[in-house]
Amino acid sequence: MDLYREILLDHYKNPRNFGKLKDADFEHKEFNASCGDEISIAVKLDASRKRVAELKFIGKGCAISQAATSMLTSHAKGKTLEELHNITKEDIFKMLGTEVGAGRIKCALIGLKTLMRGVEQWEGEKHG
Repeated sequence: MDLYREILLDHYKNPRNFGKLKDADFEHKEFNASCGDEISIAVKLDASRKRVAELKFIGKGCAISQAATSMLTSHAKGKTLEELHNITKEDIFKMLGTEVGAGRIKCALIGLKTLMRGVEQWEGEKHG
């Protein structure tokens, strides 16, 4: 088994930032109807309201969706909201470090979609 698959499986079996987050500034949930993956991400911002102080996710689904979201939440912690907007699907594929088949692209990106929709809704409510 190559190193990237081992890392992916480790994030699936031992997800980082998994669980509920009390006093979140915002939370968003997405569901992938094509495969049943579900992800909910809660974010607590720092005092400036511009940087991620803490974030957690809960969800269920395939190894790719869970591992990608675990990797994403580790990557996103401490980032500014502006920096979050710059995370691309290519960044997620790079984090996974392995080929993602066409049928699994939505699985790999559900965490990013969830996080970004949450950020956009929060910004729209607070800064609109």
